[in-house]
Amino acid sequence: MIKFETKTDKTDAIPQTSLTLGKDQREKSRLKVTLDDGREGGLFFDKGTSFQDGDLIISADGETLVEIKAAAETVSMVHCDDPLLLAKACYHLGNRHIPLQIDATELRYQHDHVLDEMVRGFGLTVTTEQAPFEPESGAYSGGGHHHHSGDHDHSHDHHQQHQQHSHSHD
Repeated sequence: MIKFETKTDKTDAIPQTSLTLGKDQREKSRLKVTLDDGREGGLFFDKGTSFQDGDLIISADGETLVEIKAAAETVSMVHCDDPLLLAKACYHLGNRHIPLQIDATELRYQHDHVLDEMVRGFGLTVTTEQAPFEPESGAYSGGGHHHHSGDHDHSHDHHQQHQQHSHSHD
């Protein structure tokens, strides 16, 4: 069994094989796996480690470079050109703590007929498809807040800003 415990960004090397995993499997830090070429392996990563399509992992002996692939799984798809209606669906699904993959005109979540009916109730069409599922990482996972150039002067102490603004009216 090939042991994997390190992610890498080795972009100069070509992976020898890939490892196709569903969304739930990509969130496990310890997992026995079968590489796409048939070899047996094991994931031994720090707790909380998750994988996204395109991530690279390297074996403990440094011999085997593997690319993670998102497996096709049963998902519910919503296509919508109305951003407000799409936002409404995202709000109600997110309020139920449903992992969502959100694009400009598309919403994807793990298939659930009850949720499909709720979304249809907003006037949206829901289809069931086999497709990779890469949900948003979430606000508390470390990947939820990104700074872009020009954002470095932005303060995150909104409560303090509000208090200062309130006191200026006294």
